Amino acid sequence: MPSRSRSELSARGAEGWRGWDEYADFYDWENARTLGRRDVQFWATLARREKGRVLELGCGTGRLLKPLARVARVVGVDRSDAMLARARERLAGLKTGAARARLVRGDIRALPFAAASFAAVIAPYGMLQSLVSDRDLRDALASTARVLAPGGLFGVDLVPDLPHWREYGPRRRFSGRAADGSRVTLIESVEQDRRRGVTVFHERFLARRGSTRHVREFSLTFRTLPVEVMVARIERAGFQVESLLGDYRGRPWDPRAETWIVLARRTG
Repeated sequence: MPSRSRSELSARGAEGWRGWDEYADFYDWENARTLGRRDVQFWATLARREKGRVLELGCGTGRLLKPLARVARVVGVDRSDAMLARARERLAGLKTGAARARLVRGDIRALPFAAASFAAVIAPYGMLQSLVSDRDLRDALASTARVLAPGGLFGVDLVPDLPHWREYGPRRRFSGRAADGSRVTLIESVEQDRRRGVTVFHERFLARRGSTRHVREFSLTFRTLPVEVMVARIERAGFQVESLLGDYRGRPWDPRAETWIVLARRTG
């Protein structure tokens, strides 16, 4: 894959939603090799505790939405039609709680829901890091505050290590069988704009089944702000932070934390 200048990298990072339609066919396959189900119980416990409707921002393929529907009424919103199609397939197999799960196509910067209509809103697994400009983040936080009831919970999960990835050219990251029996290989490159905290993953998925071979190429862009900056942005949007955690077991945050989890309440 040819190298790109910093100006090209910055321009491409202007829209963090790009690439997710192409990623839909491979998201669950790769996720099983990275995060897996480590965060499921954490979010399910929060959803059960809040005793009201829960909104998941960027629900993707429904990886979390399905288990959450067993304990709460949930709505998943995502901009990607391809991701939502996968989520519908997953929810179709839900024997209990299917009536409590709803999927909506929408932009998290302008959520298509009534004011104060949710008891909790969650943004799991680095979802807000796909917002790669200050304006996008500000709009998404303001929209979240609008649809969350006063006193409602806002839960944010961030991936802290992205800015520390070293840049590299194409290399094989993962290889293995997919659910349909095909052999999948991920070839990946990483670029960094460390000044802006932007990380770009250039993905090339190769899928082989018998004599058939498919190639899918796309890029995913993320921006990682320091934890104190993210906390300040959340508070400025009308929330009061009540907890800052460092893992899914509820341990306090520290600089070496494996994840950054911010739990805040809507004020006013």
